[in-house]
Amino acid sequence: MSGQTIFITGASAGFGAACARIFAQPGNRLILTARRIDPLLALQKELAGMADIHIIPLDVRDREAVKGAVDSLPPAFREIDVLINNAGLALGLEPAHQVNLDDWDTMVDTNIKGLMYCTRLILPGMVARNRGHIVNISSTASSWPYPGGNVYGGTKAFVTQFSRNLRCDLLGTKVRVTCIQPGMAETEFSKVRFKGDDAKAAQVYEGVEALTAVDIAETVLWAVNRPPHVNVNTLEVMSIDQTWAPFAVHREKQ
Repeated sequence: MSGQTIFITGASAGFGAACARIFAQPGNRLILTARRIDPLLALQKELAGMADIHIIPLDVRDREAVKGAVDSLPPAFREIDVLINNAGLALGLEPAHQVNLDDWDTMVDTNIKGLMYCTRLILPGMVARNRGHIVNISSTASSWPYPGGNVYGGTKAFVTQFSRNLRCDLLGTKVRVTCIQPGMAETEFSKVRFKGDDAKAAQVYEGVEALTAVDIAETVLWAVNRPPHVNVNTLEVMSIDQTWAPFAVHREKQ
């Protein structure tokens, strides 16, 4: 693809940074957003000459900040062709009755509200131009529960269902919506979940060839590059080393 304007949230690391690298092709214009400015600056420098890059330090939880970022885009970047709603996180693995409520709030505000804000503020332009593609990064946790997944899984279930409902709302337009559901992937995800505990995060991937950020970025690129009449609705992706767990059964001691 060439000559496209791509808006990527959570572009400072992981899937977002990998998407930035894979979409950095001649003629493309990338709008890279994240809370951390230093990684964005480094990515901008890395991709200089490969595509036109515009970076925005942005916390997607801040509705007015998202509106300001979209409203103040330079003229060359205003007609967004692809929105990759990637910003999201998991915090903790405690059971629901022990969890820190602040962690739940952060996940809801980022994974749900941030995605809603970006979509609502960018989608009208796509509809007006009758073209565009929204790619929402969900998770296998949206469909398959696990202990400690509680609100994280709930937020990703929202992303999946919201994507489906967007498709219904957009019937009759040429705007596409795709929901990508990655399984275990070795990125900063677990480091964030365990709040900087590198050793605990590393244990998640011991002995496993997990997905990589590049695997997911290539999947996003493939979905976006389908012919205009083809809409990839939902795509679940797992490492060959991961599958679904058996049902858990509690047995009383006799």
